[in-house]
Amino acid sequence: MKAVICPAFAPIDALTWGDVPAPQPEPGELLIDVAAAGVNYPDVLIVQGKYQTKPPLPFVPGSEASGRVAAIGEGVEGFAIGDRVVAFTGTGSFGQQVRAPATQVWPVPDGVDLDIVAGICITYGTSYHALKDRANLQPGETLLVLGAGGGVGLTAVELGKLMGAHVIAAASSAEKLALAKAQGADELINYADEDLRERVKALTGGKGVDVVYDPVGGPMNLTAVKSLAWGGRLLVIGFAGGEIPSIPANLLLLKSASAVGVLWGNSLRADPERQGANMRQLLQWLAQGAIRPVVDTRFAMTDVVAALHHLEGRKVKGKVLLTIPPAS
Repeated sequence: MKAVICPAFAPIDALTWGDVPAPQPEPGELLIDVAAAGVNYPDVLIVQGKYQTKPPLPFVPGSEASGRVAAIGEGVEGFAIGDRVVAFTGTGSFGQQVRAPATQVWPVPDGVDLDIVAGICITYGTSYHALKDRANLQPGETLLVLGAGGGVGLTAVELGKLMGAHVIAAASSAEKLALAKAQGADELINYADEDLRERVKALTGGKGVDVVYDPVGGPMNLTAVKSLAWGGRLLVIGFAGGEIPSIPANLLLLKSASAVGVLWGNSLRADPERQGANMRQLLQWLAQGAIRPVVDTRFAMTDVVAALHHLEGRKVKGKVLLTIPPAS
């Protein structure tokens, strides 16, 4: 079959499109004919060897995909050949077929486009797990979302509002903030030309925010910690800004606050029952129109290098998707 090949940890341009052995499902797995795949910032890092996990070389990148069940491994129940599904795969999604543990595959509801659902696992899965399981976000609490115009940030804005929070969206441009507003943000902060801490003080009457969702890292993280209310929770999502911050423990102590790590993929493997229930809820909301994924750009699979460079440039507003050519 055809797939994107990462022959070595190297710059993005070293990726190639070529032939690889067709995967076969092992016991407990499903084989999926891929229709579309989501592109995520960790994909940019993984192929360069800059992520916390490094797959054995060579490998096919891509961590989430949608499509139809092509084969069923021994011991798997509840699926049939041809079922429309979405999957978290870890690697392998940037190809015409991919295999995945059945515990990481979910049926796609009728009426939901396979294209759109391809990008839901990591962004929405991460944000829902973060807000529900890690922060215990409550109706009426105030949520500050950094990087609110990006893939995960937009989902945090949308889900925070759906969960009853008062949502403050912070981003680096008016265009990104307009998109966050459309996804439900109550207040907006442009931290390119506004003082984040002073604006948070003004918007909260000096109280601060109950939860900070931070996929950016860097210097903004310290400002966010200082903006926490008493008993506040800082959600450490990622470091799209490139710098891993150091969080002063004394600031957490003085506010009786906590810093909470969020790594959805590992959480799914550790607790598939809880995360599976979360994913089924997200898919139900998607079918009902309660959540509306934002797609920034669609690329052909053969244009994967352009897609990753587009994401790397941090200009993305919403999700980047890859369309998989049919098997020849």
